[in-house]
Amino acid sequence: MGSLRLATVTKQYDDVVAVDGIDLDIADSEFISLVGPSGCGKSTTLEMIGGLTTPSDGKVFIDDQDVTDLPPKDRNLAMVFQNIALFPHMNVYDNISYGLRIRNTDPEEIERRVNDAAETLQLEGLLERSPSELSGGQRQRVAIGRAIVRNPSVFLMDEPLANLDAKLRVHMRTELQQLQRELDVTTIYVTHDQEEAMTMSDRVAVINDGTLQQIAPPLTCYNEPANRFVAGFIGSPSMNFVDGSIKGTQFVAESLRIDLGDIDCDGVSDVTLGIRPEHIHFPDADLPENTEPIDATVDVLEPIGEKIFVYLDAGLEKATSGDWSDAEDETVGRSQFLMSAPSDSTIEEGESVEIVFDRTSIHLFETATGEAIAHGIVSEPTKPTR
Repeated sequence: MGSLRLATVTKQYDDVVAVDGIDLDIADSEFISLVGPSGCGKSTTLEMIGGLTTPSDGKVFIDDQDVTDLPPKDRNLAMVFQNIALFPHMNVYDNISYGLRIRNTDPEEIERRVNDAAETLQLEGLLERSPSELSGGQRQRVAIGRAIVRNPSVFLMDEPLANLDAKLRVHMRTELQQLQRELDVTTIYVTHDQEEAMTMSDRVAVINDGTLQQIAPPLTCYNEPANRFVAGFIGSPSMNFVDGSIKGTQFVAESLRIDLGDIDCDGVSDVTLGIRPEHIHFPDADLPENTEPIDATVDVLEPIGEKIFVYLDAGLEKATSGDWSDAEDETVGRSQFLMSAPSDSTIEEGESVEIVFDRTSIHLFETATGEAIAHGIVSEPTKPTR
């Protein structure tokens, strides 16, 4: 078993609050990623779980046992860090078995566990080699093997792939997913790479300024972000945002207006509209429901192979709605949008185009708090979840 619970865990250094009252329940065998920008508190949270740092307040439970004051050796955890830190004077076998040997484990048991780990990690023919004779990916597998042989209840991984090149990182994260499923061990994985978190995790815990913003399955964080921070952090490229207000049944900004129909904004007047680049289209796109066309000028094109990132100067030129009669025939404003277009698009820089938003993928956030109001401005919008 390897369930884990953080109960209002806080860590404060003098006047700096690194982690602020995080509550987190992790089920046995779950793969959870802690993700957020540098300095957000995710590594400090991991260190408190591992016993490397003592919480200023709150409790840490493993399998319903309070381990807050227990040293790391008594928590049945195994850790893998960004710095692989293998012993250069030991071969692979000795590196993997080191933790077992210092615990005076039976030599036959050590050999069995090391050989099992080597087979799982495809290191069978490398056990006599020194770390200097291994590639980066092989050294990382040795570090993981050193953790595996302990048969821990929980794996803690702090950016273990950060020092690998891009191609190897993609390969290794696939291997880590397969390994976690095979071992069926609870895994808590720290990363600043939201793509890594999205592809590997059962659930993603998004942290900012020491506060848990949302914990949910990856696609829930993507499609139903709890607030503007999560919406902007999850997804690459980032979501487009436009600040505006609610007037009648319309979202109104300097650069555009969009009919909201009968959507309920709970009395909030100042709102921020969010739309992801992949949910902006040309008018001929086959969409179930889209906004009225918006005039735009192509500013910059970035072809990246399977798609083109299109930077747009977009918005209204003149107000024509009766609701805007006081501004009729006046220039209203322009905004910058990033659009993800098909690779076969024939648009050119400087070209005037029309774009539409997929109404089912428009998000609304309260401007003052950043909290989500609705996801999809259709007849039955998705209510925000945390």
